[in-house]
Amino acid sequence: MSSAVRKTSTLVQSARMISENICELVLVYPAGERPEEAVPGQFVMIYPNDGAHMLGRPISVCGYDPLAGALRLVFRTAGAGTKELAALQPGEHVDVLGLLGNGYPMEELRTRKSEGAKIALIGGGIGIPPMLELARQLPGCHAVLGYRTNDLFLYGEFEEYAVTAAATEDGSAGTKGTVLDVLKQDKAPDLICACGPLPMLRAIKQYAEENGAAAFLSLEERMACGVGVCLGCVCTTTHKDEHSQVHRARVCTEGPVFRAEDVAI
Repeated sequence: MSSAVRKTSTLVQSARMISENICELVLVYPAGERPEEAVPGQFVMIYPNDGAHMLGRPISVCGYDPLAGALRLVFRTAGAGTKELAALQPGEHVDVLGLLGNGYPMEELRTRKSEGAKIALIGGGIGIPPMLELARQLPGCHAVLGYRTNDLFLYGEFEEYAVTAAATEDGSAGTKGTVLDVLKQDKAPDLICACGPLPMLRAIKQYAEENGAAAFLSLEERMACGVGVCLGCVCTTTHKDEHSQVHRARVCTEGPVFRAEDVAI
């Protein structure tokens, strides 16, 4: 079985808080089990060492170095499981399943960009970290990041790869309002890639439809298994699944990235 679908014991290289309740965890795969690449938008299931928390936590890839086998994860410490992950120390080991899921269609995005398309990368809240790897692999795009306050985690790193702007709910930095308020300040992009809370994704989907833009949305759903077995993360689609003949798809396997027109959100 390949390293992409089996649980692997990874080495904790570093763990630190980079912002309030935001942790950066860098894990290193064993030499013989390193994924060849990470497609932006993919995720891993990471398993707290405390036996009381049996289910893995799905966390999107923020960055990956294939030569070193180093996986960078940035996540919010919201519950007991993620707080335990944030407390890991260098030299410890933690089990990881993945890389998992379907990410953004990089070949299509690179082709569109080479043809002169204006591409906007939109991240909201904890949907910001996975967009950083996309910005790195697709430099020269426009990035719009949505925060609650002026605690702009990862913002400076985005500026290395993209023309970057921020929206804050309280107006303490950038544009007061939402990422959509920033988008509306300029000519609509030809293509949008977005990750964030569902209300933001709904607004992006509608904006894209109204402006004739293509859009790819990375859905955030609760996951138990990460490999499509438990059916705990199904979403509603606009077309029937060819096997089950129902309007459903598993976010962990068919997604998490979908074409906007393919999902009913």
